[in-house]
Amino acid sequence: MKKKFLILALASLLGTGAFAQNRGQREYKIIINDADSVTNADVDAKLKAAFFQVYPGFAQADGYRTKRNVELDFVTDETPTIKARAGEIKVNSEWVKNKSQKKIEKELFTALSKNWVSYSKEKHKGYTLTLISKDPNLDPVVRKKLIKTYFEIYPTLVKTFNNKSTNNVLFVVDTAYKAVAEASGNRILFSAGYMKAHPTDIDVVTHETMHIVQGYGYSAGPVWLTEGIADYVRYKYGVDNVGSKWSLPAYNDKQSYKNSYRITARFFAWLEQNVKPGLIATLDQQLRAHQYTEQSWAALTGKTVEQLWEDYSKEPQKVTLTYSSK
Repeated sequence: MKKKFLILALASLLGTGAFAQNRGQREYKIIINDADSVTNADVDAKLKAAFFQVYPGFAQADGYRTKRNVELDFVTDETPTIKARAGEIKVNSEWVKNKSQKKIEKELFTALSKNWVSYSKEKHKGYTLTLISKDPNLDPVVRKKLIKTYFEIYPTLVKTFNNKSTNNVLFVVDTAYKAVAEASGNRILFSAGYMKAHPTDIDVVTHETMHIVQGYGYSAGPVWLTEGIADYVRYKYGVDNVGSKWSLPAYNDKQSYKNSYRITARFFAWLEQNVKPGLIATLDQQLRAHQYTEQSWAALTGKTVEQLWEDYSKEPQKVTLTYSSK
């Protein structure tokens, strides 16, 4: 019964195209190794159509660097129907005869679902979170905290910074991803290894979901500013930075506002308290509208960012830092 639910849920997930937005056929390629391609022209056409209907959604939801080029082989004994994974599809040559495209799609859903250890989809007050784990050793407590933190913090970030943000987010815990986490579109990849080593660092959710809310697109502004805002938001809105043993580093003269992340975030906290409350939210709005320039700082504060950093360097202690704790 549990496996049946997983397959049906997967069909619902991929069939809607919710995780295949902006991913056209040109980004994916299928090679059908068929010696009798002329005889099997109808079958090949159905397989190709099913592939483009199903596989892009699977690749988007599957995780880090899922292969976009796929080879399809006909077999007789490896599987009674379809066997599939990233980059490879095996189709039973007898089973596929006279099957409709919809039947092939459904079976491909089933085959691809076996690549995931677990799948869940939860909704709460208009927000949806789909969580896919490819880690058989994911701590159930960590999994629960990831979900809880999303529903606790993400609606607040949407309402505070960008009420046009998506209300449908995908988390993927991936064993192949070796960094910490990253956001792209409505998907956040979490390193299974990192979450195992740092099970209390739950506010990585806050930082990464802020990237979804930012939604700046390309060439909106410098990376240091984007990441500095995300870590400032983690500082201000995080649910348990104390429990994560996370804090903003003390100033030293080797730092620069361009260092990004926590160093830049502390500078932003200082600016909010000593120069202009609401400055960071305004910069965030400008970045999203692609209206940010280097002159934005002077227009908003009367000083360049270099001058503001110099002021900060003279009185870095003039900021009160309070960290969230559970």
